Amino acid sequence: MATLRVGLVSPEREIWSGEATMVVAQTIDGQLGILPGHAPVLGVLLDGSVVKVHPADGSPEIVAMVGSGFFSVASDEVSVLAEQAELGGEVDVEAAQQALQQALAGDGGDEQPSVAERRARARLRAAGLEA
Repeated sequence: MATLRVGLVSPEREIWSGEATMVVAQTIDGQLGILPGHAPVLGVLLDGSVVKVHPADGSPEIVAMVGSGFFSVASDEVSVLAEQAELGGEVDVEAAQQALQQALAGDGGDEQPSVAERRARARLRAAGLEA
C-alpha cells in the first residue's frame, strides 16, 4: 500500500512524524485531503484549525490544533510547519474552555479576539469536543 511520509512540527518540537495513508488540513484556500500520489502543493494553514493524520499502521487518527504556518506536499512527503501546534490528547480542556470564554468576552490578550476564539475552538475540536 502506498503511504505518505508526514512531519508535523512547531518551533518547540516535533509533534508527530511517521507514515500515513491520508492527511487533512485546513488552509486559507480551503480544506485539503492528501493521499499518496498527490500533486505538489504549498499552502498557508488557517490559523486556529485542525490537522488530521491517518497513520498507516492503523493506529488511531492523529488530531492536532495548529496555529499559523505552512503545509507542503511533494513526492509523497507532507510537511506541516505550524507556529503553534498541540495534539488533541495533550489539550488541557479546562484551560481551552476558559480561553474560549475569554475570547468570546473580548479578552483574548495580545491576540485579536477572532484569532483567540478560533485557536480555543480548534484546541477543543482536537481534544474531541465540539466548540
